[in-house]
Amino acid sequence: MERVTMKIGGMSCGHCVASVKNALSALEGVDVEQVAIGQAVISHDPGVTSTEVIAQAVEDEGYSVVSAENVQAR
Repeated sequence: MERVTMKIGGMSCGHCVASVKNALSALEGVDVEQVAIGQAVISHDPGVTSTEVIAQAVEDEGYSVVSAENVQAR
């Protein structure tokens, strides 16, 4: 598992947080650790779901991924 912190643009409220959390939770191989305004911390199995697919799920909800940084391997 890889742990990734994503900086997300365009989030401004609790609805935004819920929208991003639901989109990430729906992805196979992704464990959502935390979603807050402007940021998400997730763990994922890169063999199942790539960082690019995760970023696309966020963008499909109408937000922009500013950066995605691996924090540590688990």
